[in-house]
Amino acid sequence: MVKEIILASKSGVRKKILEANNIRCKIEPSNVDEDSVKESLLKEKANPTIISKNLAELKANKISQKFIEEMVLGADSVIDLEGEIISKPNDRVEALEILKRMNGKTHQLISSVCISRGGSMIWNYTDKASLTMKNMTFLELENYLKKISDEDLYAYNVYQIEGEGRSLFSKIEGDEDTIMGLPVKKIKEYLKIIK
Repeated sequence: MVKEIILASKSGVRKKILEANNIRCKIEPSNVDEDSVKESLLKEKANPTIISKNLAELKANKISQKFIEEMVLGADSVIDLEGEIISKPNDRVEALEILKRMNGKTHQLISSVCISRGGSMIWNYTDKASLTMKNMTFLELENYLKKISDEDLYAYNVYQIEGEGRSLFSKIEGDEDTIMGLPVKKIKEYLKIIK
């Protein structure tokens, strides 16, 4: 089994998930301009799953071109609210608007991972989870945001499922690691068969 990979992300949560599963990783952020890639793909009528897969592959391939001999893991998560992609908020006003749009509705969280070697993808996987947000008052949404640090707010698409974010939902279906951005069980299965 492969014991160490490069993670093409600065996500502390993804690093923690890998380490908790005995996969050592070095961090090499890809610094891909996600917004421009999303914009381009949306113009081509790409669905949220395709966008998530493309971003994960782009990140992995970019870093893999620098570290040809090593295995590089790229990952991306996208929120699909009734066919519309919800991106990370730029500020707290935008975060509140996102929560108001998601209020009382079910959305899909799509997490894609890609492993590249020698600059090209050698494996990928996409998983989905379904989350139904409670019907909350404007005041409840504001109070929720007051409890969330800036770091968590901008890193986790307005909710941190392993923390305060769980309180927003009446129903959660799917793998928790997928919701946190890394379907690690499938990654482990793949790494076991690779030499």
